[in-house]
Amino acid sequence: MYAALDIGGTKIAGALVDDEGAVLHRAEIPTPARESAARLVRAVDTVVDALAAHPAWGSVRGLGIAGAGPVDTAAGTVSPVNIPAWRGFPLVRTMRAHPSLPDGVEPVLLGDAVAMAAAEHWHGAARGVADALCMVVSTGVGGGFVLDGRLHAGPSGNAGHIGHVTVDLDGPSCACGSRGCVEVYASGPAIARHAVAAGWRPLDGVEPTAADVAAAARHGDERALAAFDRSARALAAGIAGSATLLEIEVVVVGGGVAQAGDTLFGPLRRHLRRYTALGFTRDLEVRPAALARDAGLVGAAAAARGRVPAGL
Repeated sequence: MYAALDIGGTKIAGALVDDEGAVLHRAEIPTPARESAARLVRAVDTVVDALAAHPAWGSVRGLGIAGAGPVDTAAGTVSPVNIPAWRGFPLVRTMRAHPSLPDGVEPVLLGDAVAMAAAEHWHGAARGVADALCMVVSTGVGGGFVLDGRLHAGPSGNAGHIGHVTVDLDGPSCACGSRGCVEVYASGPAIARHAVAAGWRPLDGVEPTAADVAAAARHGDERALAAFDRSARALAAGIAGSATLLEIEVVVVGGGVAQAGDTLFGPLRRHLRRYTALGFTRDLEVRPAALARDAGLVGAAAAARGRVPAGL
């Protein structure tokens, strides 16, 4: 049995995952993303405590943590773009000190999108694929690579961070400090902002979300459709660049925004045909993620599983 945490700008989720990758128990709370570092730790502790109350907790052999990036897996720290209070925050050390953690369990940290790639390659849409890019499109935009059949996280654990690839040299400022990043166009909040700026309005008193924009797009609202087309175009440019550099065969797209289905995937595939101009990139296949909301958790468990010696 493995414990897993998935900590992002919208939610903090935890799960108990068995050796076959099945989620047996799950807990989730909203992320207090704009609050203090201490408040964030208390929120994570709440999720860990909910897992520890389950009878299977006693058989936990590893803890995997999928963290919003950037991360530093060597140092065990996180600096999520969408969680301002955590900059160089020692998440591994903090979780190691949790009183409920079983003796001998060493937390393993990886980026949330790298975790998603691990999960989709283990049991999802990238299973059996030698070279793939797996992406999370949600509050932020991240990615992870499978190359030559193996997860490629890079020295610091941030390889594949496609959300902070510049696709417009004169584009808007990004929270990461650069300009014109994929994330400024393609994330859920970016889609909602663009639709509102174009004149679309959600129900009175409701904070606009990408899911609301997607619903409007399905009903033919031109402003909503344009917001998703803009997002898809930025994603396509970033994906095409990755395919040109690394000759990936498949791109898997998950996260909350991907739940829009053809509202996102239709224009994404259309724009990709334009940007994948070289012959060796033209057969790139786009697939929806298979594991949906549990991908980060399953991937974190996969990382923990890989750190436990056989027979333990």
